[in-house]
Amino acid sequence: MPSGFALYARTFVIGILVAAPVGAMGVLCIQRTLGRGARAGLATGLGIATADGTYAAIAAFGLSALSSALVAWQTPLRLVGGAVLVYLGVRAMLTKPRSAACESPEALDGRGLAALYASSIGLTLTNPMTIMAFGAVFASAGLAAQPGIATAAVATAGVASGSLAWWIALVTVTSVARARVGDGVLAGVSRVSGALVAVFGVIAIVAGIAG
Repeated sequence: MPSGFALYARTFVIGILVAAPVGAMGVLCIQRTLGRGARAGLATGLGIATADGTYAAIAAFGLSALSSALVAWQTPLRLVGGAVLVYLGVRAMLTKPRSAACESPEALDGRGLAALYASSIGLTLTNPMTIMAFGAVFASAGLAAQPGIATAAVATAGVASGSLAWWIALVTVTSVARARVGDGVLAGVSRVSGALVAVFGVIAIVAGIAG
C-alpha cells in the first residue's frame, strides 16, 4: 500500500472516530434532517466536516500559535456557541417539522443551505479543544513524527473526508427513518432532539463559566 494512501486511510478513520461520538453537533444534524429534510442535514454535516478539517489542519501543520490563541479564547467561544445552541434548540422545539411526504425541492434555497452550512462551521469551531484532541490522536497514531507539508495535507484531507462520510451516513439513515414515520412521531422526535440541542448549549455555557 503506498505510504500516502496508508496515511489517508488512517486519518480517514480518525475523522470518522472524531465525528461519531454523539454530541451537540450530531444531535443538531439529526434535528435539522428531521425538521427540514436531507439537504438541510447534508449542509450541516458538510459544515461540521469543514470545521473538523480546519482544526485537523491546525494540528497537522503544527500551527501552535493559532492553536494556543484559540484555546485561550475557549471560554468566550463556548459561551457564544452555547447561547446559539440554546436558541436553535428552543426554536426547533417551537417549530413544526416539514413532512417528508409534502416536502418540495424549493423548501430550502441556496441562501438557506449556505446559512446552515456557515452556522455549522461556526458552532463546531466554538470548541477549540478539538485541536488538542486531534493533536493527541495524531501523536498516538504516530503521525506527529512525520513532518512535511504533503503529509499534513494528506492527513487533513483524510480527517475531513472521514468526518464527511460519517455525516452523510448519519443523514441518510435519519432521512430513511424520517420518511417512514408519521407526522406525529416526526414532530415528537424533532422536539426531543431540539431539547437535547438546548441542553448541550446549557452545558457549554456552564463549562465556559466554570472554565
